[in-house]
Amino acid sequence: MTSNPMTQSTIYDGAVVDSQPMTVSGAVNKTIILLLVTFGVGVFSWTQAFNGYMDKVVMLMWVGIIAGLILAIIMRFKPQNAKVLSLGYAVCEGLAIGGISAMYEMQLKGIVANAALITFLTLFVMLFLYKLGIIKATDTFRKVVVTATASIAIFYLVSIVASFFSPNFIAVWNSGLLGIGLSIVFCAVAALNFILDFNFIEEGAQKMAPKYFEWFGAFSLLVTIVWLYLELLRLLAQLSRNR
Repeated sequence: MTSNPMTQSTIYDGAVVDSQPMTVSGAVNKTIILLLVTFGVGVFSWTQAFNGYMDKVVMLMWVGIIAGLILAIIMRFKPQNAKVLSLGYAVCEGLAIGGISAMYEMQLKGIVANAALITFLTLFVMLFLYKLGIIKATDTFRKVVVTATASIAIFYLVSIVASFFSPNFIAVWNSGLLGIGLSIVFCAVAALNFILDFNFIEEGAQKMAPKYFEWFGAFSLLVTIVWLYLELLRLLAQLSRNR
């Protein structure tokens, strides 16, 4: 969960335009490929969890989280290697969300399917609103969304550090009306990040950025999709517990 620095258009500065510039359709195709890789690896972790290898799945989950973070950082500075890095990131995310999804599903049947459905419905609704110009990626909009997302990232970081000193810290904000309220806000901010992703890809195509930015744009979308999905899992779990 980051402010997705991948969607900062300044990353196009200095990029050398080649004979095959990026296109929106190309970025869409790459996004589908990354989603299929993530899904395939996620199914593997999911299957392992329900076959009784939860310890192995948890280990792979943490490997995926840490390795995915490292690849994301490298991607920001090496966009020309976007194809290899984004595919590697998709594998890591598959390991991570496969294990996390299995844990939620074992506690609440059907929660994973609901979270996935809402995630993609949100994606298409935001795309619809963007294409109609109802929500525009203005400078003000960008500043607000980036600031809000960065604040959420800091909140998570502080929570993780605080949990080492007070194990009950996370439980306080992850339950009850406070937890539900925070989850709703986090989901909303994640959804708004789609607008920045769409604008980033569209702007790259308009600037005729190098072909490898199709993978870069697809990666940015995958980051937001995974983030929203995980936030929805948490929100649905909280709503279920507070019925």
